[in-house]
Amino acid sequence: MSFEMTVGLLVVDHEKYAQYRAEIAPLLQAAGAGFRYDFEVARTLKSEVGHDLNRVFVIRFPDRAARDRFFADPQYREINARLFATSVKETAMLAEYDRSEA
Repeated sequence: MSFEMTVGLLVVDHEKYAQYRAEIAPLLQAAGAGFRYDFEVARTLKSEVGHDLNRVFVIRFPDRAARDRFFADPQYREINARLFATSVKETAMLAEYDRSEA
């Protein structure tokens, strides 16, 4: 069983965000994780978080513990502080769930 998160973002600097994604790719691979779906969204029709979203993705980890280790990793945290924090204005956790590999 894997663990997945569906996340919405308001990306304000697309070039820096692309650099962030490129730099975390090897860390995700090493963690056995990756993106299952990734969308650029043209319009937000409804949002419970009170702001628009322009990027939505589903990210998969082997389990919740792997997710926690990934986000706690010092290398990830450095990349996040340098690139994600300056390229993304808002984040919305849309869903978290365990997914059976049927």
